[in-house]
Amino acid sequence: MLFNSLNFLYFILFAFTSYWTIFYRNRRLRNLFLLVASYIFYGWWDFRFLGLIAFSTIVDYTVGRSISKTNSGGRRKWLLTVSLIVNLGLLGYFKYANFFIASFASFCNEILGLESNLGSLAIILPVGISFYTFQTLSYTIDIYLNRIKPTSDFIEFAAFVSFFPQLVAGPIERASNLLPQFQSKKAFRYKDGSEGMRLLVWGLFKKTVIADNCAPYVNQIFENYQDQPAPVLLMGGILFGFQIYGDFSGYSDMAIGTARLFGFRLMTNFNYPYFSRDVAEFWRRWHISLSTWFRDYLYIPLGGSRLTKNRTLFNVAIVFLVSGFWHGPNWTFIVWGGLHALFIMPVMVFDLNRKHLDDKRALIPKPMEMGQILLTFLLVCVGWIFFRAPSVAVAIDYLNGLVSKVQLPENFYFFPPWLLALIGFMLICEWCGKNNAPEKWMGEIPTWLRYVFYLGLFVLWIFYSANGEEEFIYFQF
Repeated sequence: MLFNSLNFLYFILFAFTSYWTIFYRNRRLRNLFLLVASYIFYGWWDFRFLGLIAFSTIVDYTVGRSISKTNSGGRRKWLLTVSLIVNLGLLGYFKYANFFIASFASFCNEILGLESNLGSLAIILPVGISFYTFQTLSYTIDIYLNRIKPTSDFIEFAAFVSFFPQLVAGPIERASNLLPQFQSKKAFRYKDGSEGMRLLVWGLFKKTVIADNCAPYVNQIFENYQDQPAPVLLMGGILFGFQIYGDFSGYSDMAIGTARLFGFRLMTNFNYPYFSRDVAEFWRRWHISLSTWFRDYLYIPLGGSRLTKNRTLFNVAIVFLVSGFWHGPNWTFIVWGGLHALFIMPVMVFDLNRKHLDDKRALIPKPMEMGQILLTFLLVCVGWIFFRAPSVAVAIDYLNGLVSKVQLPENFYFFPPWLLALIGFMLICEWCGKNNAPEKWMGEIPTWLRYVFYLGLFVLWIFYSANGEEEFIYFQF
C-alpha cells in the first residue's frame, strides 16, 4: 500500500477515525489496533511477508527477555548471537543469496577459468526487510548493553516492530525513543494533527511533483547515455539527485506526519542535506536514522575515532562499504559507499569532520559557503551515478562521457524549465526552514496564507498523481 495511493487515503481515514474514537483510551487495545492495522498495511503487498516479520518479532522479543533474566556473560553473548544470526541470516538469504551465487559464478568463470552454470533462487524480496531488521536488532543490542530494559508486553513490542508509518522505509527507530510512546497515555492534540497533515502534504509534493516528474527524464538519459553529450549526462545525474531526495525524504516526511496523526513522534531523517558544506556534514543530514545506526552499532564498536588516525580512517571506510552493501545486492552500491569513503577522507585527515555543526546560517550564503555547497552537491551527484546505474561498467562509461563528450546538445528536451522551477521552489522552502521545511517559517506567516500554500501543494499532488502511482525507490532496499 503506497502512501501516494487512494487505498492509503481510505486506510488512513479509517485507522485515524477508529483510533481516536474507540481505542485510544485503553493502552492494550490501542496497541493491538495499531498492530492489526500495521499487519494489514504490510500484508497489502504480499501476505506471505507477514510470517517473516512475525518470526523476527518473536525471536527478538524472546531473546530480549532472556538476556535481561541472566547475569551470565557467556549466556548473554550466546543469546545476542542467536538474534544476530537469525536477523542477519534472514536478511542475507532474501536480499543477498542470488548476489553471492552470481558473484561466485562470475569469479569461477572469469578469474579461475572454470565453467560454472549456477542458477538463481526464486526469492521474493520482502518489502522493508532491511529497515525492520535493523530496528529489531538495535532493540536486542541495547538490552545486551544495558541501555534499555525489555518490555514484557508482546503486543506492545510487535506494534513497535511493525508500526506502519515507518515500517517499509524508515526512519529506523530506536526502542529508547519509540517503544515508550506505545506505553504512554494518548490524547488527540490539534497541533499534532495539523503538523502531521502539513508534513503529509509536503511529503506528497516532494514525491509526486518532484521525484515522479524527474524520473522520466532520468530514465531516458540513463537508458540512452551513450548517445548523449556531457551537458545532458550532467543533467541526468543532477535530476537523479533530486529524484531520490524527493522520493526518500518525501516518504520520511509522510511517515513522520502519519505517525504524528496518531500521537507518535518519529526522529528526523533528513535535514536539508543538499545545503551541506562538506561530505561529513552531508552524512549528518542524509538518512540520519541509518547513519546514526551505523555510527552506534558498527563505527563505535570498531573503535570509532578513539584509536590511531589510520585506524579511524579504516573504520570510516568499513562503515561506508557496509552502508553501500546494505542498500542492495549490486557492486554499484559498494562502489558508491567506497566513493563516499574517499570523499570524506580529506575531511577526516585534517580533522574538519565536525567543522560544520551549526545551523545558524545567513539568509544569503557567502561566496565561499556557496562554493562549498556546490562542490559537495557535485560530489554527491557523482556518487548517485553509480547508485542509479545498472552496473559499475555502465557508471564508469557514463562518467567517461561527462568528460569526453563536451559539446552542446542538438535539442533541450532534457531541460524542462517548469520542473527546475519546482525544484527551485522546494529548495527555497527548505533553505528558509532549514529543517522540517516548510514547517518552521510557515508558522510565522498569516494563517490564511498557510492554508493557500498547502492547498496549492495539494492541488499540485492531485494534478500530477493522474500520471499513476509510482513506488518509492527505497522500497527495493
